[in-house]
Amino acid sequence: MSDARFDAAALERVSQTLLAIARKAGAESADAVVVAGDAVSIDVRGGRLEQAERSEGVDIGLRVLIGRRQACVSASDVSERVMAEMAERAVAMAREAPEDPFAGLADPDQLARGWDLAALELADPAPDPSAAALQADALTAEAAARSHSGISQVDSASASFSRRAFHMAATNGFSGGYGRTSRSISCVAITGTGGGMERDWAAESRLWQADLPDAASVGHLAAERTLARAGARKPPTGAFAVLFDERIANSLIGHLLSAINGTAVSRGASWLRDAMGQPVLPPGIDLVEDPLRPRISASRPFDGEGLPTARRALVADGVLQSWVLDLATGRKLGLASTASAARGTGGPPAPSPGNVALTQGPASRADLIRDMGTGLLVTSMIGATINPTTGDYSRGAAGFWVENGEIAYPVNECTIAGNLRDMLRRMTPANDARLHLSTVVPSLLVEGLTLAGG
Repeated sequence: MSDARFDAAALERVSQTLLAIARKAGAESADAVVVAGDAVSIDVRGGRLEQAERSEGVDIGLRVLIGRRQACVSASDVSERVMAEMAERAVAMAREAPEDPFAGLADPDQLARGWDLAALELADPAPDPSAAALQADALTAEAAARSHSGISQVDSASASFSRRAFHMAATNGFSGGYGRTSRSISCVAITGTGGGMERDWAAESRLWQADLPDAASVGHLAAERTLARAGARKPPTGAFAVLFDERIANSLIGHLLSAINGTAVSRGASWLRDAMGQPVLPPGIDLVEDPLRPRISASRPFDGEGLPTARRALVADGVLQSWVLDLATGRKLGLASTASAARGTGGPPAPSPGNVALTQGPASRADLIRDMGTGLLVTSMIGATINPTTGDYSRGAAGFWVENGEIAYPVNECTIAGNLRDMLRRMTPANDARLHLSTVVPSLLVEGLTLAGG
């Protein structure tokens, strides 16, 4: 994966060429994105290779603006003929597009002018792993899971690697890019048969190969989690405390992030649309965005519009401090962008948060289980009915029933319901968040949710 497609200078040349062609075709302003990617994924089953996939290619995207009218086009061919056709099509589309008073590039004085890519360590300098090495990891994870008595089968064991390079340039003078790698191992194990079948999983992913746990530990953890689910049954119905395991607790914070996203807020379609400056989390709890954490998957030196990224508080001491904004949603709300624009090749920028971390509590997950008395420990969730304007919440869940502060038995086929505004205000965080994730959220205990079981 070290060929010219990943050369920073080559990607910059493509983006600048595309801009020049767009200007010649009649664009008043424009930005261009070039993404080169290469990925290998290996799946094994029963000790044998089941599937090997490799994908590689270069994608380009062009956004053209004529006044306040804009259009986006994309392609997977970097020939000048294709770029010329893209530019002509984008200009024609922009001339016919409805006027958007909030569309436009960043002003030159807003742009990022320098960044330290070496400090972010987004791309692993080690040699790319071979397909044989990936297969060996997948087989090791599978064998580790199968070594546990009671595991009836391993549904899948996988290992993958990807390398991606990104460059963006615009007629306002911005030009910048970076590369990113990713290495992962996963395993899904099954216990029981027929209607008594239960499954669980384990997975690890890192930007750098040296940081990835060994494959056997992934397989062992998948088996241990699966065996703990044997004999699951429905829990009782009623109002109970619910402890969201660290594996899925980030979904609650994800709902908060969706509610403070500038797109939802500017449309008036958020249950937190009137909450700026008001408590949304318990006192003493912060939610901080930090796009500059080294070796983290959502880190980035600049956003999708070329603005410099920086650490900032979304929530401080429980009180909402900021929306998540790109330039367009910021203009619509009369606010500055928070440098949160995400940009792909197929459409205009849109606000999206980077790395976020929630304040952890002093108690362990075991402490919260002990203190909750009777209730549900949720380890997996399926489906979702979330009302984006009211925050009403309902999700299918599975996990473990807790009685007298101890895990009593595994449960499945139940539904949790509540209101997100109330849930987030009365949650209690544990201290078990995994710091290598882009969303650092510990297990979260929420009192008084409605549980529908047997």
